[in-house]
Amino acid sequence: MASNADSKVLLESNLPGVTLLGRGKVRDVYAVGDKLLIVASDRISAFDYILATGIPDKGRILTQLSVFWFGFLRELTPTHFLTASVDEYPEPLRRYRDQLEGRSMLVKRARMMDIECVARGYLSGSGWKEYCQTGAVCGIRLPQGLKESDRLPEPIFTPATKAQSGHDENISLEQAASLVGSEMVERLRSMTLSIYSKAAAYAETRGVIIADTKFEFGLVGGTLTLADEVLTPDSSRFWPRETYRPGGPQPSYDKQYVRDYLESIRWNKQPPAPGLPPEVAARTGEKYLDAYRALTGKNL
Repeated sequence: MASNADSKVLLESNLPGVTLLGRGKVRDVYAVGDKLLIVASDRISAFDYILATGIPDKGRILTQLSVFWFGFLRELTPTHFLTASVDEYPEPLRRYRDQLEGRSMLVKRARMMDIECVARGYLSGSGWKEYCQTGAVCGIRLPQGLKESDRLPEPIFTPATKAQSGHDENISLEQAASLVGSEMVERLRSMTLSIYSKAAAYAETRGVIIADTKFEFGLVGGTLTLADEVLTPDSSRFWPRETYRPGGPQPSYDKQYVRDYLESIRWNKQPPAPGLPPEVAARTGEKYLDAYRALTGKNL
């Protein structure tokens, strides 16, 4: 296990006797009977590579923010969340409390959809680049003359592929239908926009703009279920409302600070990925924590 207790960084969980199913860019997933244990590490990726330096408390922030949103959305959609309390985990897991406390969730297993469900309320990121080239995003024609970071007339659903390596790619509704079926795409579109609208309206009251976000869904016993992480700085573009000025990039609560640093050192975006100076890692952690505090009204 790579960890540093002084800086509260966990780069990789190590749970002997528990079946590891896989490690993603951030999360380690274990099989626990008919359930899954998801452990959020403090790893951070940028430009599709995991960096050599972790972000203090990042995994705890991502987990606790997802837990908050699962509770907030429970009347709108079924979710895969069961508990984040180690005391409620199966007994063999409790011996690993030091690794699991605050940064793990026990969840239902789901048969995951083969697309990612992106909701966009503002024109930014890959959507802005595509709009500049075609006047549309994922085949959805938008009004002419929009500026970068403009609020869209109404939120749009822009599905994406799930890339095993490299970037996820935006696809059209027709392409999404070829992967999951046209009826399922419509269900996913409706649920994605409903969740986004509810969450975005709430976030506005907390001084946060959710410019766009990515959801993942799966089937649990035939029921369409919200899964994975939800509305975190890793899966969303969060902007402070007080500094919002359309016409260019916006200050954000996400890892853009890391990307900007990597651009400044002219990394060629090839392995090995560099580490981060302590001040950059610390500042990034502060941005994640700022997002958590703003949205939940609580300290971690």
